[in-house]
Amino acid sequence: LQKALLDYLDENTETDASLVFSRKFYIAQWFRDTTMETEKAIKSQKDEDSSEGTHHAKDVETTGQIMHRAESRKKFLRSIIKTAPSQFSTLKMNSDTVDYEDACLVVRYLASMRPFAQSFDIYLTQ
Repeated sequence: LQKALLDYLDENTETDASLVFSRKFYIAQWFRDTTMETEKAIKSQKDEDSSEGTHHAKDVETTGQIMHRAESRKKFLRSIIKTAPSQFSTLKMNSDTVDYEDACLVVRYLASMRPFAQSFDIYLTQ
């Protein structure tokens, strides 16, 4: 979904200059989110390890998997950052284009996955 949204933003930068800023903002936000998720996951595993008093090989493997996923996300985002917007269209893996309605749907879905959006229901019920 992130790649599809970046493709859409790149294709329409000629019609709206603000999309260049939006593209850069999303890349930076996703990079930050990846870092924060990794830190939280590692911290929670360390807290579990210290409460149990033993260190399991399974936990080390899980930490390695978390780090691997985070590094692959960061590598993708770095590759997008390093390419110029005109070169970005040559990196497309999928030939399907996203139209305006699909891009709005993708943005709504990705925004709903943010921590603030998920905690909003808790505030409403209280």
